Amino acid sequence: MTKYRHRYFFFGLLLVLLGVQFRMVDSFVLNESTTRTLARFSQTTTATNTSSMVDSILLRVHPKPMKRVEPPRWLGLSMIAFGTVITLHAFAIPRE
Repeated sequence: MTKYRHRYFFFGLLLVLLGVQFRMVDSFVLNESTTRTLARFSQTTTATNTSSMVDSILLRVHPKPMKRVEPPRWLGLSMIAFGTVITLHAFAIPRE
């Protein structure tokens, strides 16, 4: 178990840094392909396939569909808290 000490520390530090990032960012804008993939998996019609001629003409005039994701405020704080606990656990693992 002691040979994984550095992995616990790295994972905890990574969670803390990602939590800080989530606290500083208000929203993410996904690109077109990610938006279409998300719409395909969630069975919504926010991003349609450009199968018809009218859709292809409209996509030339209007911007491509992009989804805005707003993570909840508690997500960053919980990532920071879990990362801190895991990092402190890495220090508590005895060296051998």
